[in-house]
Amino acid sequence: MEPIKLFDSELKIMDILWREGKTNAKQISLIAAAEIGWNKNTTYTVIKKLIDKNAVCREEPGFVCVALISRDDVQRNETERMIDKLWGGSKKAFFAAFINEQLSEEELTELRSLIEKK
Repeated sequence: MEPIKLFDSELKIMDILWREGKTNAKQISLIAAAEIGWNKNTTYTVIKKLIDKNAVCREEPGFVCVALISRDDVQRNETERMIDKLWGGSKKAFFAAFINEQLSEEELTELRSLIEKK
């Protein structure tokens, strides 16, 4: 199955669903209004796009929205896409770009630990 490409607006709705869990569209629109400043129509349009992409399913009664993809899967897919686009698919070049930045000892220790677990 091809990874689902989510736009920034769609990620905002997914963030609400991942945080809140199974939630009706009305509640999502209230949260989006408070946190993002969106109106109801904008929120419902984005929810519809997510349903069309099979990232969210709609349950009745009550237009309840359920995330069909996990935050981890989206993060992994978006990271792979970014590495392919900006570093020619080279994870080595990707990590080198970040290692050349000023990392704290704590961050370096965490990276070493992750690599050793692999």
